[in-house]
Amino acid sequence: MMTRREAHRTVLSGAILAAAPGLAQAAALPIIDLPAPQTSGGKPLMQAIAERRSVRSFAPRPLPGEILSNLLWAAYGINRPASGDRTAPSWRHFIALEIHLATAEGVWRYEPKAHRLLPQRPGDIRAATGSQDFVAQAPLNLIYVADGERMDDTPAAERQLYARVDAAFIGQNVYLFAASAGLATVFRGALNAGKLGQILSLPPSQFVTFAQSVGYPA
Repeated sequence: MMTRREAHRTVLSGAILAAAPGLAQAAALPIIDLPAPQTSGGKPLMQAIAERRSVRSFAPRPLPGEILSNLLWAAYGINRPASGDRTAPSWRHFIALEIHLATAEGVWRYEPKAHRLLPQRPGDIRAATGSQDFVAQAPLNLIYVADGERMDDTPAAERQLYARVDAAFIGQNVYLFAASAGLATVFRGALNAGKLGQILSLPPSQFVTFAQSVGYPA
């Protein structure tokens, strides 16, 4: 039997279900306090760029909590605590993007300020995060959600454009981290954004831009 702390640190594994049987069917999922991210080390930048690639075949092996923590910080974490600025740029500093994580156990939302995961809904929705078969097998699917209300004084069509550009910046951070950590990933636009937004119960101001599958290569 795992301790509560161990279960929280291994978000993507079946250990959560082992620690709390029937969790996926429960009305609520736990808040996950992530380990402190490692903000140094890894492969040199030029090597990571040389090894960056899209992979569409994933092993079922889950991501350990430490790897997930580092991944999310690299993707969209706070790298300047005094200002709260992120590792990825944001158009006009709106910071309109949020990352949702779809796993076999449920969906969480990354909260960069506290570096934790907030529960959104139980259940496995991975297959709904894209039109390709492999998305249902990838242990983690990141869903990039934009909040149009944060992009004030911007026409609706331009909100879509700039939100997608910001999501692409985050996606490239994930690519470089994956190359450095020996992970597989692919950034995806082949998805039904409207249907996925309904599954996530997004409010009218929010919309899905892209998704990105992450895991160990098969």
